[in-house]
Amino acid sequence: MREFSDIVEDAEVVISESGRPKKLRIYLIEGTFIDIWFSSVTKSYSYHWERKEIYGSLYRHDNAPHSRWSNVSTFPAHFHNGSEENVVESKLSKAPEKAVSAFLSFCRDKLSEGKA
Repeated sequence: MREFSDIVEDAEVVISESGRPKKLRIYLIEGTFIDIWFSSVTKSYSYHWERKEIYGSLYRHDNAPHSRWSNVSTFPAHFHNGSEENVVESKLSKAPEKAVSAFLSFCRDKLSEGKA
């Protein structure tokens, strides 16, 4: 996270009611957060930047196989670009370490552009 100390304020592992790690929540300096979730069993994932409360937007890469996105060339992987309905192909790496870094870089770029 040191590489992203210019945008990351804090991070925590959110624990489920059963006591198991549920997701990683990363708090950004401008008041929003990113939730990162993986399933080692199903290989499902979600990289979700929640901005609805402040800016009315969200950005999320995930691989939930919703049939409504089956036309996306990278299905089931897809990217919600600014809203739930604006879905495009996801070019995020399948390697979690690379994907986290790429997603945080995307967030940094959006913040520096003022287009988040």
